[in-house]
Order: sequence, then structure tokens, then C-alpha cells
Amino acid sequence: MKQYNLGIEATLEIIGGKWKAIIICLLMSGVKRTGELQRSIDGISQKVLIQQLRELERDGLVRRHVYQQMPPKVEYSLTEYGVTANKIVDVMCTWGRENIALRQQQGEDIILLENKEPLFEMVTTD
Repeated sequence: MKQYNLGIEATLEIIGGKWKAIIICLLMSGVKRTGELQRSIDGISQKVLIQQLRELERDGLVRRHVYQQMPPKVEYSLTEYGVTANKIVDVMCTWGRENIALRQQQGEDIILLENKEPLFEMVTTD
């Protein structure tokens, strides 16, 4: 039996690490192919991206759809359960923007390259 001392441990086990929250954020706007995701995430290798996607798929947040064609085509999207991570990712994005603003006020040479536009449309489940 698996045990956690705090609920956040279970959350971080699923979406923790450097890339998973970013992948979830990018998939909030809709279906993406592997190459699209890799181009959108500066510094991630294809091997690591695929590993992270497979873990998210295993944990039920991401759906992988393979088209039977040549050349092979694979698309990724969020499952209904994956969409529920929107709340967490949105809070993380907001906190990150506020953190960057605070650090700028304190004189740190730091910029945020993201557009003023939301990175994704808020997706809700009824």
C-alpha cells in the first residue's frame, strides 16, 4: 500500500518535475503532435519528451492517438481527467508571473518571454 504524508506528494508524483506541467499547459489549447510539443518546449530532447508523455499517459492525464499511416502520425491530447489539472497549472503560471515581477522589482535581470495573451484557453468540465 502506497502512503503519502501530504496530498501535495501525490500531486508532485504525477505532474512534478521540469517538464510535465509545461506539457499539460501546452495541451490545454488542444491536440498536439510530438514535434509541435518539442518546438514549444525549449531545451527538451525528443527522448525526454516522449518519456514524460508516456508517464502522463500511464497516469491517465494524456491520451495518445496513433494513426495507421505512413509516415506514422501520433497526436496527444488531455483526457477529461487531465483537464482537471488546469486549475493547478493556472495557479502555477500566475505564481510564476508574480514571482518574476517581484524579482524584477528587487533588481534581478530577468524577463518573461510569454505573451500577455493566455497560453491556453481555460477548459472546464461540467
